[in-house]
Amino acid sequence: MISTMERSSGSLLGYSISGDVTKADFGTLTPVVASIVAEHGSLCLLLDVTDLHVEKVSAMSSQVDFARQFSGKIDKMAIVGDQKWEKAAGQLCDKFGVSNFELFETDDDAWTWLGS
Repeated sequence: MISTMERSSGSLLGYSISGDVTKADFGTLTPVVASIVAEHGSLCLLLDVTDLHVEKVSAMSSQVDFARQFSGKIDKMAIVGDQKWEKAAGQLCDKFGVSNFELFETDDDAWTWLGS
């Protein structure tokens, strides 16, 4: 499940990703991000994956498609959580044009960094 975080505003967008993530979840995420990019030219993105337990393999291709579609349009990306695979996610973001990313343990730290 992917849900928009309340602190999202303007070109700062945050999502909480929990439980199982499906291809349909990315289907709802993509138009929102596209709309913000159309309005602002780019965005800063926070992904809180603290409660993400299992990721369905079918969603993996959607992640890659998402990264390709918005390559160069994400100024900063913050990933919140503490699992080892999150570092690999950051490296994947780098390969798809999101070179300014950080890993955080709390949402507050991530929002502060995105706003700076």
